[in-house]
Amino acid sequence: MALLSTSHLATDFANGALPALIPFLKDRFSLSYTLVGVLVLASQASSSLIQPLFGLWSDRRGALWLLPGGVALAGVGIALAADAPRYWLVVLFVLVSGVGVAAFHPEGSKFAGYVSGRRRASGMAWFSIGGNIGFALGPVVTTFLVHEYGLRGGLLLAAPCLAIAVVALALTPYLGRFAPEAGAVRAYAGADQPRAMALLLAVIALRSVAWFGLITFVPLWEVHLGHSKSHGNHLLALMLFTGGIGTLVMGPLADRVGRRPVLLGSVVLTSPLIYVFLGVGGVPGTIALALVGACVVGTFGVTMVMSQEYLPRHIGMASGLSIGMSVGLGGIGAVVVGRVADATSLRTALYAAAAAPLLAIALAAMLPSSRRGLALEPELVVP
Repeated sequence: MALLSTSHLATDFANGALPALIPFLKDRFSLSYTLVGVLVLASQASSSLIQPLFGLWSDRRGALWLLPGGVALAGVGIALAADAPRYWLVVLFVLVSGVGVAAFHPEGSKFAGYVSGRRRASGMAWFSIGGNIGFALGPVVTTFLVHEYGLRGGLLLAAPCLAIAVVALALTPYLGRFAPEAGAVRAYAGADQPRAMALLLAVIALRSVAWFGLITFVPLWEVHLGHSKSHGNHLLALMLFTGGIGTLVMGPLADRVGRRPVLLGSVVLTSPLIYVFLGVGGVPGTIALALVGACVVGTFGVTMVMSQEYLPRHIGMASGLSIGMSVGLGGIGAVVVGRVADATSLRTALYAAAAAPLLAIALAAMLPSSRRGLALEPELVVP
């Protein structure tokens, strides 16, 4: 789990660097809000929408090399994007980095489920915390490097990712001991529930519209209010760090009281907290933004476990879908938010995006228990 979580940290470190680069790239290329949203869409489309394909590959063949390979590609791509001389090259390298992110997650999530034992939500929380910390460190380190060395300093973002990729490459033979034997598929007993999975994906997608609206535009919102780019990136990092704390709370809580109640509670709280951040601001707004991170990021691991338990015979595909298709729609939402901001104002666009989780409340309430009929120990199923 330490290997998986650390690799997750490096992958999402690269992913988290992009929001911090956006204010500097906006100034460098004189970008509209819509073109800013396109950068996020490029990242999410490549890192999320193709994840189900990697998940299918993982289920059918297994591909442990995707773990170190994904980490390395994610870091190199975002580093080259930071110093790209043309906007189209920035988009291209962001796409490349996103492919690395997409390659890592299904295989990493699958093995995190394998090594978690009976406390799967808690185990997935430890896997997720690596990604949470990495995503939070991305803006902090990126802001420091760009302030000290300019956008060319962003090339250094590749260094920690490459270092961890080397370690992961050396240790993947040990992780391979948890892999199913050749010619067999490890699965959890129980039938797939495609309707429940569809509902869960809709909940995650609606929540992601608001989440990626914040990820993309919180730094620019703070600049709009007269604060510095650094201040906006620090607020972004705060939201992500508290998400990591929320992960450590939500995972064990989901094991204790159930996945669905924890997810439903987080969805109910998300929109009101965003409105406090936008409408009240100041210290209350900062606290509300931190709690948004705890609610949304804190339940990423919970939704991952739910997806694997809704599709117990295809857990690699389930992992790719839960992180992929639905979160990718959040990237599309970021473009829409940017277009609305260009047509009206950033305030109007963020208020509209914040309403999306309200639509997810009824869907979350309809979710069945993901633990019903689930055998906690894996069984070997031979095709």
